[in-house]
Amino acid sequence: MSRWPDRTARDALAGYRGAPRGDRLHVLVRWLTCPFPRFVDALPASGRVLEVGCGHGLFSSYLARVRPGLTVHGVDIDADKVAVAARSAAGSARLDFAVAESGVLPAGPWDGVVLVDVLYLLDEAGQRALLESCAAVLAPGGVLVVKDMATRPRWKARLNQLQETVSVRVLRITEGSTQFAFVDPDERARWMQGAGLVGVRARRLDRGRAHPHHVLAGDAPA
Repeated sequence: MSRWPDRTARDALAGYRGAPRGDRLHVLVRWLTCPFPRFVDALPASGRVLEVGCGHGLFSSYLARVRPGLTVHGVDIDADKVAVAARSAAGSARLDFAVAESGVLPAGPWDGVVLVDVLYLLDEAGQRALLESCAAVLAPGGVLVVKDMATRPRWKARLNQLQETVSVRVLRITEGSTQFAFVDPDERARWMQGAGLVGVRARRLDRGRAHPHHVLAGDAPA
């Protein structure tokens, strides 16, 4: 699958035309480095989806366009990024964004909850607590989708940690702890099962990419 924006992605990116140059560059690089289209199919085709830690809102914006049966709500602790996201969604009846306190989720029920490259910014206890909170706001039969970085292959994991160190500690692009916790996907899968989710499944998304992209999905009991 090509990394270059398809028509739907170009439409989503066009929403940032009025944003500062740095934000426009960030969302473009974000698209080029993260395989968004490859885990859209893990989410429902209709209903209400919550993205936790939405940042500038690019994935939410893309999801709302590629899945017209969805209403998408994104939340993040970074008010500046949420403001950029909200401007990109101006006029949309199926897409909106809001600032949320760390660890505080909008009340459900949600047909889907998604986290994209968020958990590593929390310590392991915080990651598990957030996954449990996400599972608790799912509707019966709803799905929790966690796209993050795996710990293998090790050379990709080391490269990713170097990049995140620069982004968080040097450039201050991302809000959160400067101590990263990259957890093995098998351990996160066990946390999801412990939170009551069933049918937890895993998929690698790193083929042809320098970063160890990985996705987990689990369902709330129907």
